Amino acid sequence: MRVTETTRNRLVLVGLWAVFYCTWTLVWPALLDDADSVHAEVAREMLLRHDWVTLYANGIRYLEKAPLFYWAMALSMKVFGVSAWASRVPLAAAVGGLTLATEAFGRRLYGVRAGLFAGLMTLSGFGVFIFSRINLPDVLVCLWLVVAMFCYWVADGMERPSKWVCWGFAGACALDVLTKGLIGVVFPVGIVVVHLLVTRRRVKDFWPWSSVGVFAAIAVPWHVLVGLANPSEGNPAGVSFRGGHWSVPLPAEGVVHGWAWFYFVNEQVLRYLNLRVPRDYDTVPLWLFLGLVLVWLMPWSGFLPGALWRGWKRREWLLLIWAGLPLVFFSVSTRQEYYVLPSLPPMILLMAGYLAEGGRGVRRAAAVLASIGGVAGVVCVYLLVHTQAPAPDTDLAALLQQNPGDYALSFGHFLDLNGRALGLFRGPLGLTAVAFGVGLPVAWWVGRKRQVWGVSVTAGSAFLFLVAAHWGLVIFSPTLTSAQLARVIAPEVTAGDLVAIHGEYEAGSTLGFYLRRNDLHIVEGRSSNLWYGSYFSDAPKIFETRDSIAAKWAGGQRIFLWEDPHDAERPVLRFAGPVYVVAEGGGKRILSNRERLGDGVKVGKGCKEGQ
Repeated sequence: MRVTETTRNRLVLVGLWAVFYCTWTLVWPALLDDADSVHAEVAREMLLRHDWVTLYANGIRYLEKAPLFYWAMALSMKVFGVSAWASRVPLAAAVGGLTLATEAFGRRLYGVRAGLFAGLMTLSGFGVFIFSRINLPDVLVCLWLVVAMFCYWVADGMERPSKWVCWGFAGACALDVLTKGLIGVVFPVGIVVVHLLVTRRRVKDFWPWSSVGVFAAIAVPWHVLVGLANPSEGNPAGVSFRGGHWSVPLPAEGVVHGWAWFYFVNEQVLRYLNLRVPRDYDTVPLWLFLGLVLVWLMPWSGFLPGALWRGWKRREWLLLIWAGLPLVFFSVSTRQEYYVLPSLPPMILLMAGYLAEGGRGVRRAAAVLASIGGVAGVVCVYLLVHTQAPAPDTDLAALLQQNPGDYALSFGHFLDLNGRALGLFRGPLGLTAVAFGVGLPVAWWVGRKRQVWGVSVTAGSAFLFLVAAHWGLVIFSPTLTSAQLARVIAPEVTAGDLVAIHGEYEAGSTLGFYLRRNDLHIVEGRSSNLWYGSYFSDAPKIFETRDSIAAKWAGGQRIFLWEDPHDAERPVLRFAGPVYVVAEGGGKRILSNRERLGDGVKVGKGCKEGQ
């Protein structure tokens, strides 16, 4: 049987996806503290509670997120068992689906070769890769948006749109709403409306009533069920506008808004207006937010200016509007680094068409990219020459500088890197030097004769850089996770022991997942993800003060206490009884009021300042 070029391209893409997204990248590193492990823990507790309507984290209602991503992780854990790699399977599958969707879209727009290029850029782009290393739903958001836009593009090209294509658009919007909330419908509908206005086209019969019915059948049931399961308690006041300022109500014991207010008003409207409570997040500066487009498209971003100009000249309005609307939307709102992602697929499609067409502009862009790659390679070699590998078993946390003001950003901790710490990253630096300093110039050289060879070498360089990036993440991960501490104490922790975190739950959230505990006590950390749910009447009494944990420390119950001794906002605790360090690493440690059976180290009786 003769294999078509399209089939061969898809097999190549699936093979690359399997190698780079379904092997070692699923297993390493361990889950990270904060969103990565919190979201995995929500899925684990979904299985534990047999409750697929209300989300819970550490036994407390977790009302701020849509459910689809957690359903997918829970189903994966049900099939493969509860593990870090099982929690990552849905994101890996989402990347595979996104790759095939962009290949199909690119092939229909510009031809078979462009489809292959679009798939390669999706798989090897830095942004899609790095944000599928963390359990965040945004890659899944991109998948549903690509499907929705593909359905609209097909329908718009028909004299009489097929109801199945229109229903596909509606279904993709509904799945996006169940993944990320209101932007799941705001983005696709907004793009369509702007496209119709710009092109001055009449609104075709897109089967509106039946399409709305499909959307409602998929999106509405969970919203109704979760609203009924989480009503308001007491008589909470509403948001008001007084004296030129918005007044946002705070919950109190026995008085709390239900799910509908918190999910729709607080988490989506007020977050967009930068009025969300609690304000446990930061916003990326606008210049950096827009500049990150080039970073997340590395190394293909060298072709973006030419692709955008080509798209403008050819009036490819759908892709241009799609690329621009999410950026404009978030430019006037709070922003995180990964909010750029919905704009990447249309840029990839524009670049795929640009590369498939070839020509002098592509060759010039490849030459510029080769120059930038050469400079990056020289910088990496310089760092290799001027850094030394630390002694074996050196704790990276001991080499880093501390910038706590940046930690509300997704990759804020990476700003702690300095010259001393880079000595641990000599391997990733060497691979990056080869990928950019050698690969990109070679891609330009061979691409002068045959464009497809240049694209192939560029893709190889991109994949080599992904290996370097993942290797670097594995090296850095001990400072971002408490999994290694959990593994040390896991053999000794019993159901009757108290496990506590000194600080916010998110700071040591991997303890819950790896110890299989949904009853971690929180000392001086009633904030962030657990804050709102903690005011419901059925919330467990897990929040401790300095005095209450000190009283329990001297009691008969064994306590394991996670702490970051460098946390300037929460000075180390004082205890009247003995204090033992039973696990330490990554700039964190676990203390206990009982000596470990193994090699626990006593750090003092009473005040442990200076330790």
